[in-house]
Amino acid sequence: MAVKLSSFTLSKHISGWVRLNARIFSISCANHIENVETDPNPPIMNEFDPKIVFGKSKIHPGNLVRVVGSANDLNLAIKIFNWASAQKWFRQNADTYCRIILKLGLVGKVEIMEVFCNQMVKEKCPHAEEALVALIDPLVRHHRLNEALMVLSAINLGKFKPSMDMFNILLGALLEDKRDFKDFLFVYKEMVKAGIVPSTDTLNYLLEALFETFAVDTALYQYRRMNKKGCSPNSKTFEMVISNLIKKDRVDESIVVLEEMFEQKCELNFSFYTSIIPLFCEANKPKEAIHLFKMMRGSNIVPNSLIYGVLIQSFCEDNRLDEAVNLIEEMTENGLTPLTGMFVDIINGFCKLEEFEKATQFLEIKCAFEIDPHNSLLQGYCNCDNFTAAKTLFDKMTERQVTNRDSYNILISWLCENVKIKRTFELLARMIVSLFDPDSSTFSALIIGLCKLRKYEDSMKLFNQVRAKAWVLDCASYGELVECLCREKKITDAIQVFCYMCKNKCRLKTSSFAVLIKGICRIGKVDEAIRLRLLANYAGISSSDSTFNTIMLALATLNKENDILVLLSQMLVEGISVNAETYSVLVQSMYSKGRIKDMALFFNLMVREDLIPDSGLLTNILSFLANNSQLTLILPAIDKLFSNYDCISLEIYNILIHGLLKEGYRREAGKILDLMLEKGWVPDASTHQVLTGSVVKEGTGKEIMASGNCAMDDKVSNILSEGLGNS
Repeated sequence: MAVKLSSFTLSKHISGWVRLNARIFSISCANHIENVETDPNPPIMNEFDPKIVFGKSKIHPGNLVRVVGSANDLNLAIKIFNWASAQKWFRQNADTYCRIILKLGLVGKVEIMEVFCNQMVKEKCPHAEEALVALIDPLVRHHRLNEALMVLSAINLGKFKPSMDMFNILLGALLEDKRDFKDFLFVYKEMVKAGIVPSTDTLNYLLEALFETFAVDTALYQYRRMNKKGCSPNSKTFEMVISNLIKKDRVDESIVVLEEMFEQKCELNFSFYTSIIPLFCEANKPKEAIHLFKMMRGSNIVPNSLIYGVLIQSFCEDNRLDEAVNLIEEMTENGLTPLTGMFVDIINGFCKLEEFEKATQFLEIKCAFEIDPHNSLLQGYCNCDNFTAAKTLFDKMTERQVTNRDSYNILISWLCENVKIKRTFELLARMIVSLFDPDSSTFSALIIGLCKLRKYEDSMKLFNQVRAKAWVLDCASYGELVECLCREKKITDAIQVFCYMCKNKCRLKTSSFAVLIKGICRIGKVDEAIRLRLLANYAGISSSDSTFNTIMLALATLNKENDILVLLSQMLVEGISVNAETYSVLVQSMYSKGRIKDMALFFNLMVREDLIPDSGLLTNILSFLANNSQLTLILPAIDKLFSNYDCISLEIYNILIHGLLKEGYRREAGKILDLMLEKGWVPDASTHQVLTGSVVKEGTGKEIMASGNCAMDDKVSNILSEGLGNS
């Protein structure tokens, strides 16, 4: 897939980097570019009369340039040009070639352009280099980059050596136009072929292209080699390298580059500071951000509101509130007006530290008549459950007329959370009298209060009003309402709420979603649970292992083992870890259907991850495998069970010893017997018969003796004698 390059601002306007010899090459193609137009529906002209076209005067390059440039019909222009070329007494020059090539280039006729470019180079027209170089400027300005690249090929075909500026303009245009990386490399290779030594600007374009193609290591390698190429990194270089490293989560490496920049004492510009300081603040590197801020001030570069804003926010998050306040003072001294958000950050910082007295002082001095900072302090009081102070502040805000709907909602939310319903409705009435209509936040708070009172019918009435107004609930009330309805076994209503909110892509807490799925499965609507889980994915709601386990258990009761396996695959794709409960469901479902190999597979995986089923399920699994002579499928798991767990029951010991001997695994059976006897347990009668070599064959009354007195028999007898105290 072709890699696209991001926008790259050209460092300077395209200027007079081509200086032509005015005495010889007097007519610049670029000067006539605005006059070069083509008729989308040109008239069909099979012939033309050169006498009419050129009049009585003899054809000469100046006339040809004028005629070709003014021809509305491109085909006619080409015919005139070719007719002139066919005259023995006439010779095309760089100016005439420039005119026809430019005319073709502006309408995208690359192939015909190439013919004329190569022809001009082949004829070795005087000043061909200047003519071809002059074409780059208008083609780039009109975003005809394919055509400009073709002209570049012709320049190198003629073994011309244009200036570095021309290559930089092309590189910058390719980056700005988000062209394929291969186009960028083509220009760079042509520059190398022409023997042009790259400049710092050239290498900056190269670095930007590499970063945009995620070739970060290659970009860093090229950055390290800049000095070897005779170029010193400049402010733009460091801005590009440091910013891209931070954006790609390679912050430590960006700090290394920053230190290198300090060592080189590079002169930094305003763009560098406004780009890098916010990035270090976002990356939680306040030390580096503050250092750069001090450098910025030391360089007599006045910071803007953006710089102050991110630093104030960073100071507040780091509990350095005095420094944040000092920056507010500095902003004012520099003639900048602090933004409301800066005041809010500082008030929030004081509230987080519960320094409400300082918050109040700052509020009174700096923003006594701004609503948002007051609301922040109001929220701070509520977060600390100091409703008395919040109410006092609210009354003062009302006197100053600095309240809004949010002010009321903050208090209503606290009252509802604390089930103060009577006072809630008193404040709600006051809110309406003050001409502030309740909004979705108001309804969300009221729903929480009603849910806490278990008034699910009233909660649903409010929700229906929310839906009628095409509003959505906030996350807290959404989860509270769903859980409330599930507790009251109003599953249909809970599904209705969930579906409406999902369609609006509102996220439900994972724990609340698990409660909903459990409620749905409890009433036997497993298919509905599966459908809602898919809908949850659409809304960005994550499913927990509990959610998957609930659905799997429900499917197991319906004997839908294949559906369980499908759900398991979805679980793994979504990155959910398989826990003991999940494995138990899988093993139990395979056991109930007699799928021995699948059951053994999941059991082995379970034990390998240091998980173990409950005693009842473990006994059933081992007994089932022993009866079917399939213990060989779980030998590694058996060994790990006895190595890591001490909770193995006597019944399981007997099952395994009996089963392993029956399958011919005498050594393994002997090891388990040793462990059994160490616990002071003795085999049951059935196991004892197997150990001593006497087994009654099923279906007959005859006793079959094990052939020979093998070493195993001797060992068992000795162990039994010791264990039973027979000497």
